[in-house]
Amino acid sequence: MPRLIRLDTGNAIGTITDAQQAFLVAQLENENDDDDFLIDRDTLDLLSDNDADPELLTLLEKGLDGDEDMSITFEA
Repeated sequence: MPRLIRLDTGNAIGTITDAQQAFLVAQLENENDDDDFLIDRDTLDLLSDNDADPELLTLLEKGLDGDEDMSITFEA
């Protein structure tokens, strides 16, 4: 199962399902040709409005750890 990694710290946020990863990739804009994505509070609201898995939202909120935003990537 894929792990979410916070790029600025290199820390693992947690493990997600393949379905959760596919949902994130479909919902988030990717400005580069890599698998890096920016998450902020507005992004969390958008994901919630689009029926994101509550466990995924909780994991992302934990990953923000009070910061305004974070960049994440996936690791197999």
